[in-house]
Amino acid sequence: MKVGVLGSGDVGKTLASGFIKHGHQVMLGTRTPGKLASWAAQNPAGSVGGFGDAAAFAEMIVLAVKGNAAAEVLRLAGPQNLAGKCVIDATNPIQEAPPVNGVLRFFTSFDKSLMEQLQSEFESASFVKAFNSVGNALMIDPQFEAGKPTMFICGNDASAKKSVSVILDEFGWEVADMGSAEAARAIEPLCMLWCIPGFLRNEWTHAFKLLRK
Repeated sequence: MKVGVLGSGDVGKTLASGFIKHGHQVMLGTRTPGKLASWAAQNPAGSVGGFGDAAAFAEMIVLAVKGNAAAEVLRLAGPQNLAGKCVIDATNPIQEAPPVNGVLRFFTSFDKSLMEQLQSEFESASFVKAFNSVGNALMIDPQFEAGKPTMFICGNDASAKKSVSVILDEFGWEVADMGSAEAARAIEPLCMLWCIPGFLRNEWTHAFKLLRK
């Protein structure tokens, strides 16, 4: 599959490298392609371009930027390049403010998630929430003695969620489909919960597991 990753931070680079590792064609999109020379050298099978280049190249798009930049990046990518495509939304609506007792602050409310806002503006794309509830070091092929960790996803398009579930299985995750886009109101705050042990005790090597009886 051709995958366009929008975002050149640690999450974007990790996911782009992970897709390459698992046999996909990848273009990493950024405002400043020159700063990705090191990544490009380490990933010769991948390519680098602007946001519009990566979105036009892609069959599947990964949005991996700061939450407060997400809408602008998608506009720069071009709505025409998003139309009809699955967009894996790995963003979180984190405020530019320090955590309080380890708890991050969000700029959204519990009545409307960031993903819902993005889906509302970019109606022709099919957003699927994923990869927002774990650190980038554990996103690809996580190894835990207790078995596969759980990735919570949601979105309005069943076909898009199926495609993302296949990717997550490739990447070593168990998938828990929480339903439509409204479920992102619950999934996005998992980022807060995941980060608390890190901020309080410098513990960053955990993941969530949904147990079924």
